[in-house]
Amino acid sequence: MYAEDYTPFELMAVAGARELKDGEIVAVGIGLPVVASFLAKRTHAPRLTILFELGVVDPEPIHTGVGLADPRVWYRATVMSSFVDMLGMVLHRGLVDVGFLGGLETDAYGNLNTTLLGDPWGQFTHFVGSGGANDIASSAKRTVIIIRHEARKLKEAVSFITSPGYLRGGDTREAAGLRGGPVRVITDKAIFGFDPQTRWMRLESIHPHTTLEDVLANMSFHPLVPDHLPVTEPPTVEQVRLIREEIDPERLYAG
Repeated sequence: MYAEDYTPFELMAVAGARELKDGEIVAVGIGLPVVASFLAKRTHAPRLTILFELGVVDPEPIHTGVGLADPRVWYRATVMSSFVDMLGMVLHRGLVDVGFLGGLETDAYGNLNTTLLGDPWGQFTHFVGSGGANDIASSAKRTVIIIRHEARKLKEAVSFITSPGYLRGGDTREAAGLRGGPVRVITDKAIFGFDPQTRWMRLESIHPHTTLEDVLANMSFHPLVPDHLPVTEPPTVEQVRLIREEIDPERLYAG
């Protein structure tokens, strides 16, 4: 049964969870990707293996925590290793099926920026940078991006490529020797994929109570739009319950 009461962030988390298959290995970044991954593991993907870039594998958090470095998130982890081990021995060897990422902004080719933002007057603000995101985006078999739907975040070209998507389109990613690439961009208004030939972002569905006009008005470029545009499947009552009562009870991420 579908829920009638849910937030846009809960819908984003549910849409992200649906991208994960049972038995896969997922490298998870901070925020809604954490909620989506644990939701998938508690519902349709019990054999999902969740990796945190700092070296923690398959924990059972006792608290949402204030970041992936919070020990409350590591409880009962099957592996407590290191950042270098996780990236070098697992990710760079091509063992990760899905990379789950967020960012300051993404563009029409799925490139992500978490490094700096500039203004027309040449002033720049620096942010945290890559962490393990560049490695995840470069080496995972496929990547899923979760980001707010705002024109300043959905750009035709990002200010700085921290984590590569399809670079400048076509086969430029493959020519650079990178694995995989982004397959989904999930926002609070819609879900996007990428055209197989051009690699330009393509609208896959719009969320309930959202219009195509609203989706396009809040982007800095025009995505490909199919003739038939479905509505995103809403969360179920049980998915919302799990998020609110067990996975993110303090609503730190899924607000």
